[in-house]
This record gives sequence, structure tokens and C-alpha cells, in this order.
Amino acid sequence: MAGARVGYIRVSSEDQKLERQLKNIPLDKVFEEKVSAKNKERPQLQALLNYVREGDKVIVHSLDRLARNLDDLRSLVKSLTEQGVSVEFIKENLIFTGEDSPMSNLLLSVMGAFAEFERALIRERQLEGIAIAKKKGLYKGRKKVFTQEQIQSLQSRAKNGEKKAKLAKEFGVSRETIYRYLRTGDIYSYENINRRSSGGESINAITS
Repeated sequence: MAGARVGYIRVSSEDQKLERQLKNIPLDKVFEEKVSAKNKERPQLQALLNYVREGDKVIVHSLDRLARNLDDLRSLVKSLTEQGVSVEFIKENLIFTGEDSPMSNLLLSVMGAFAEFERALIRERQLEGIAIAKKKGLYKGRKKVFTQEQIQSLQSRAKNGEKKAKLAKEFGVSRETIYRYLRTGDIYSYENINRRSSGGESINAITS
């Protein structure tokens, strides 16, 4: 009897879409979570590790979706394959079974190092973009957008059934901000960087 095909999907923020990964790939079970790779606490990954059995295959979109760094990647792949669980990475077209050649293990290390390096470059570009935005006066940081009275009013009106779209329009925020507050009690605006300066320059052009 063939083992289960188990998918692991991770994105690092609420804004990213889980469904973009492993699309149209047949799976028997899927573990999904929205958590930064830097976070050691990844409950769905731990649930996957507890779930899989010998003969199963774990399928992940790419190396960086599974692991926090190169050491973490090697440790996870080794732990799974030693249990008789194979691991497949779709983007890199790599499969590890525990019976891999030294060349395959070397390839895992090399590809993992490239993924780690790519993340470091992206982070560096983001920091450079923020630094430039600060110099141009475009970086505003995180700020509260509601007074305590407004928060109480929003709570009451939402509880009484007023539509979220109407509330968002009246309070001048997105519906996602309304939903986020109602879920977590956090009513902060995440507009950290103004999208355009007075001269019409796009901040996307600065950070790209």
C-alpha cells in the first residue's frame, strides 16, 4: 500500500496567499501555517512531523518554505528520511529518500545555502529601501489610527450587525484592518511607508 502524500505550506505573513503553493498537486493531507521562518515555533510543521509514517512523502513548494536556515533544512530532511519518509521540493525538483548519493546530499547543502543567501539579499534590500525612505521623509512607522472612543464605537456597531464595508469606509481604513481588529483586538495601521512622495516618486521603485 502506497504511503500518504502530505503537503506542507507556509507563508510568512497574513497578506500572502497559501493557495499559491502546491496548486494542482494531489495531496492526501495538508498542513498550512502563516508564520515567519525565523520563528522556531511552527505548530503545523510539528504536527506534520508527528503525523507522517514510513512510506509517506512530504511535499513542499521550495526549500525555504520548510526550513529556517541551512542547518535546519539538513536536520529536517535527515529526520524525515531516517523514518522512511521521502521529501520532495517542487521548485528545485529535488527528492530525498534516505538512500541518496553523496552528490544528492551535496546538492541539498548547495541549494539550501543559495536559498539562505537569497533571503539575506532580500532582507538587505528591504533595509536599504527603508533607510532611503527615511532620508526622503517617506517612512512614517506604525501608528494608532483610532481613539479609545472610536474603538468602543466600532466594537459596539460591529456587534450590532453593521456591515464591515460600511464601517471601514466611515473610519477610513481597509476592511482587513476592521477584520483584524475584531479578530485580535489590534487596531493598528500597517501603512509603514507612504506609497508616493509629493513629487510622485513611487516607494516601490526605491525598494525594488
